[in-house]
Amino acid sequence: MTRRAWLVIAVVIVCAGVLTTGAVTVAATETVLVVTDDEGEELLVTPVAEDDEIIVEYTHSVEKTLVRDVYVAEDGQLVMTRMEFSSYGAGLPSTVNVTEVDGRYVYYPPERGYDPLRVTTGHVADHDLVVGDERYDIAEIADGGTVELRIETRFRL
Repeated sequence: MTRRAWLVIAVVIVCAGVLTTGAVTVAATETVLVVTDDEGEELLVTPVAEDDEIIVEYTHSVEKTLVRDVYVAEDGQLVMTRMEFSSYGAGLPSTVNVTEVDGRYVYYPPERGYDPLRVTTGHVADHDLVVGDERYDIAEIADGGTVELRIETRFRL
């Protein structure tokens, strides 16, 4: 191969590297909520902003009342901001201070981040995931199995 051919190949490689690097630096990132099953298969990916509420909503198996666990995306984790419920029962806070708002109890837990947050869904409890204006039937999506919710930053081209 001639010296000129080698030079052309080198220029092409350098240009390809610059273009690739340029594409990566120009690419924007977005924060998403990722829901996976026990094998790590992605079941749902949806964009979230730092101030978006991410709600796991379900029917209490004994009390048959609505429970809402409310989280926000913060520093790559899900941080629980409150739990809303209508009656006391197994697994609900009974020995902590709660506030009553519009006939429902609200518990504000100490700040704690989850990465990931594991939720064992069920068809009886009919777990839903509410992100902004969107509602997802995660019990159906996961076929009643356990899911993991995590916050990720991904490149968007």
